[in-house]
Amino acid sequence: MARPLRVEFPHAEYHVTARGNERRAIFRDDYDRRVFLDAVGEMAAQFAVVVRVFCLMPNHHHLVVETPRANLSRAIGWLQTVYTIRFNRRHRRSGHLFQGRFKAQLVEADDYALALIRYIHLNPVRVRAVKALSSAKKLRRLEAFPWSSHRCYAGAQAAPAWLALDWMRYYGATRRVARTHYRRDLEQALEQEDLSSPWQAARGGLVLGGEALWKRARKLLAQKQGDEEIRWNGFQDRTDQARQWQERLEDEPDDRWKIWLRVRALGQRKVDVARELGYRDGGSILQILKRLEARAAVEKTSRDKKQKYESLLSSVES
Repeated sequence: MARPLRVEFPHAEYHVTARGNERRAIFRDDYDRRVFLDAVGEMAAQFAVVVRVFCLMPNHHHLVVETPRANLSRAIGWLQTVYTIRFNRRHRRSGHLFQGRFKAQLVEADDYALALIRYIHLNPVRVRAVKALSSAKKLRRLEAFPWSSHRCYAGAQAAPAWLALDWMRYYGATRRVARTHYRRDLEQALEQEDLSSPWQAARGGLVLGGEALWKRARKLLAQKQGDEEIRWNGFQDRTDQARQWQERLEDEPDDRWKIWLRVRALGQRKVDVARELGYRDGGSILQILKRLEARAAVEKTSRDKKQKYESLLSSVES
């Protein structure tokens, strides 16, 4: 079956979801959730992605992101690969973690930001075990749920550095007013038992927006047919790509380049690599990377090796 093409353009806004393979858990405990959110922060910095909303459920996640560089596939593909590697290493498993490709739907923020925020943040009280509770009890459950951006929007906890809260402007002109209106909006949704999905209004299941955005999406999709479709369909699964990088790591004789591959290609955290190899901290690993890359700028053998690995990296799409 052909993989769906991505509609990508600068500053596009997306609702991104990914589900565990065979609907199995992608988070087994809070440590896994922290690892995932750390990776989200790394993705935001590395790919200049703006993260606006998130919610982590046991077997799936929701993200709302903006991509100023039109690089959604590379950014989210990197996130899923990195998290899969870290999850598999921690739980001593191998193979797929996510069920195929992530889903991404275009969003027109001015018209649908409020509905999307409400839908994502209400996920924890939409599950079957909670549906029978009163609206007041659901609200208390929601207020205690730490694995979404809800508490950041409500002002109950500080937002991580990578989380952008500028969509709060849709609730009010000042922070205090916006938080009040945001909380009131969720309370009313719970009282009215309005837990419906805004995607019922999506055009073609892809675009939550007006006619202009829908036309733009269709035009971009049409441009991606033919050779582009063949190229996209030819990419291997992300887990297979990670396995190939592991093999390259084993074949690389230079310990410095092994570190480079672990950090740059496999997405391992510098602090974890440092701990495993006996270095003081992640800063020591960063210095090794900087010296290696500086050497590649002036020495041909190192430059050729770096270019080869970077070429392979750039060809890995989601």
